[in-house]
Amino acid sequence: MSVEDKVVSSGAQVDAAAIREQWDKLAQESPRLRAIDIADRIGVSEAQLIASRVGQWAQRLAPDRFADILRGLPAVGEVMALTRNEHVVHEKVGSYGHVTIQPGHAIVLNHHIDLRLFMGQWHHGFALTQPLADGGVRQSLQFFDASGRAVHKVFARGETDMAAWSALVSRCVATEQSDTLGVKPLPALPADLPDEQIDQAGMHAHWSAMRDTHDFFGMLRDFRVGRHQAMRLIGSEYAMPVANDAVRIMLEQAAASGLSIMCFVGNPGCIQIHTGPVANIKMMGDWLNVMDPKFNLHLRTDRIATSWLVRKPTDDGVVTSLELFDEQQRQFVQFFGERKPGQKENAQWRELAESLVDHAGAVQ
Repeated sequence: MSVEDKVVSSGAQVDAAAIREQWDKLAQESPRLRAIDIADRIGVSEAQLIASRVGQWAQRLAPDRFADILRGLPAVGEVMALTRNEHVVHEKVGSYGHVTIQPGHAIVLNHHIDLRLFMGQWHHGFALTQPLADGGVRQSLQFFDASGRAVHKVFARGETDMAAWSALVSRCVATEQSDTLGVKPLPALPADLPDEQIDQAGMHAHWSAMRDTHDFFGMLRDFRVGRHQAMRLIGSEYAMPVANDAVRIMLEQAAASGLSIMCFVGNPGCIQIHTGPVANIKMMGDWLNVMDPKFNLHLRTDRIATSWLVRKPTDDGVVTSLELFDEQQRQFVQFFGERKPGQKENAQWRELAESLVDHAGAVQ
């Protein structure tokens, strides 16, 4: 029986020794592979991959201490926070602070580390002291949902207070330290209703009457309409398709002008937000990258199926966003101009966003 067969045949509780054997083999063949890529090649979740190293350089964290970890992170100082989904990775350097925890969700509201956390999706956590090829180690805290997909990661840096980090980990390790992990698939998202079953006139009236961008989520719920479906049905007053290279053009023009933008990347367990300018924009194959000292973004442009310029009325005037969707009509990143509640939208951002409508290119 091959290593791959041993991993797959053992079902939800996978064979940790077989995972480690295959991981070591892949790491020798392709040292630059990310953990998620190794997990995909072996046929396990990333959480199961990490769990296989428990007893070596990974420790399980107690799920009932996840909130305590968030409360303790401000004491460790500067770190790198990473949130991703299937198509984009968002990395921010800064410190945790202004942590608010409520039943089911939490907020981290420092300028650099700005998070919305949905703790009901956080099922597995690990503290890693991962050996590197150069003889050093990389320390991180990594959290996963019930299916074993990453929801949020925190990486120590040279400026991190490692005594505070170690003390935090020691307080929050789990009693059980098993190297096997059971996962379960997440429930499938409900399919959109047929267009003819949507009250399009009512939806339009609701959209027109929005007073805050957050009213948008209530509209989707009340009219039982999907986000992408709403874009298609609402009409060009409020949503317009733009070319799929609009995101590259927007980032390059924002970098050239010094315009401060907001970039939201999320998954079911976390939304991570960058607010500020961007400077170093690079295309590397299919990847569109922001490579700045405190902010990195890595976006798979080949996963963009549709791009939309969206306008939402608020008490402060119209708020404009650029939203990207994949082939399954799932939004995976959105961009705004920097603004706070009570402020009108930055006119320079609106001009840039609206110019994307006129950009020459193949609009879907």
